[in-house]
Amino acid sequence: MDHLESFIAECDRRTELAKKRLAETQEEISAEVSAKAEKVHELNEEIGKLLAKAEQLGAEGNVDESQKILMEVEKVRAKKKEAEEEYRNSMPASSFQQQKLRVCEVCSAYLGLHDNDRRLADHFGGKLHLGFIQIREKLDQLRKTVAEKQEKRNQDRLRRREEREREERLSRRSGSRTRDRR
Repeated sequence: MDHLESFIAECDRRTELAKKRLAETQEEISAEVSAKAEKVHELNEEIGKLLAKAEQLGAEGNVDESQKILMEVEKVRAKKKEAEEEYRNSMPASSFQQQKLRVCEVCSAYLGLHDNDRRLADHFGGKLHLGFIQIREKLDQLRKTVAEKQEKRNQDRLRRREEREREERLSRRSGSRTRDRR
């Protein structure tokens, strides 16, 4: 039973570790995606400021400078387009998949929330998963058996103690009666 308990404890520890690792990965991905979104936002701001400056220069009659700034706006727009593409590509490839994972509570395997029925059936019907179920059930049976034996021992001890106490009371009574007769 001790070996099974340590085995199951190790499995549960691995399950918790896998959950923790998955959560950390999701946080990292979220941070990565947030940084990419922030970059897109910064480029948007830069475009807005440049356009405002180009308009101001055009209104002041400085058309050549205004044209130069508009060319710069096009360069920033190209950077923004690349940043948006990078942001979009980072979402489905990593974040989408990672955020849809969970850890099997029985055997600590990773399961996808979007796994097809065949994959899930293969997992839950697999030797590893079924083996862990059998081990956990056996451990529960052993714990019950040990608890029942412990309870029986405790009841036996209590019964023997009560018998000894009753015998002692009887012997004291009978001892006092013989003294009284003398």
